[in-house]
Amino acid sequence: MLDSPAQHAQSQESRMTHSLDIAALADSYAQRSPQDILKLAMDSFDNLWLSFSGADDIVVLDMALKINPEVKVFTLDTGRLHPETYRFLEQVREHYGIALEVLSPEHQALQAYVHEKGLFDFFKSGHGECCGIRKIAPLRRKLAGVDAWITGQRRDQSPGTRSHVPVIEQDTSFGTEAHPLVKFNPLANYSSEDVWNYIRMLEIPYNPLHERGFVSIGCEPCTRPVLPNQHEREGRWWWEEAIQKECGLHAGNLIAKSS
Repeated sequence: MLDSPAQHAQSQESRMTHSLDIAALADSYAQRSPQDILKLAMDSFDNLWLSFSGADDIVVLDMALKINPEVKVFTLDTGRLHPETYRFLEQVREHYGIALEVLSPEHQALQAYVHEKGLFDFFKSGHGECCGIRKIAPLRRKLAGVDAWITGQRRDQSPGTRSHVPVIEQDTSFGTEAHPLVKFNPLANYSSEDVWNYIRMLEIPYNPLHERGFVSIGCEPCTRPVLPNQHEREGRWWWEEAIQKECGLHAGNLIAKSS
């Protein structure tokens, strides 16, 4: 029996995903520019999405749109973001004229969690369960139908967990053997200074919270400004162990590499 056109296209995409030597590509592109890495991603995958939220992602988004104005973009709305962040997301949508797909938590799961544990349980029990419902589950649903995605991860964002982020990797957290997923981190070698030099030079939008001392910005209850000489991740989940500042969006890949 012949495959339908849609099944044939999906089969071709799957074969291409399996045929890429991700480790070899990660080595050969380790010192290449973010634009080179983005071009590789776009040349290799049609079903490719860019994950957008903050300062690092706006740089990746700006670079990506200059290569392919039709790049697909999504963002996570946890329901607990700062008002400034919501306005920033809308500013970005209008500035670039893009369709920004917004992912939200599953209503029943979130309602059950809040009913049982309240709105601020993470201060007592840790942020894992809340992030799992508000961030990880929506992202997992999205990536189940994606072949590759692009993030704004940098190695210097969190020395305890991200110091070995490769520019290209097999995503073992959200991908499966049956449906492999490739993850591109074109800013892995960038520093915070590099990011802000790009933003200032090209005068692209950024979250106004950065002007108030917020460096790494997440949900409103879990984010605060950092003091001089504090690392940017110290402003996230400050009541928890300082070296494990991950919500789970990238933690699985990072833990695998450090073990």
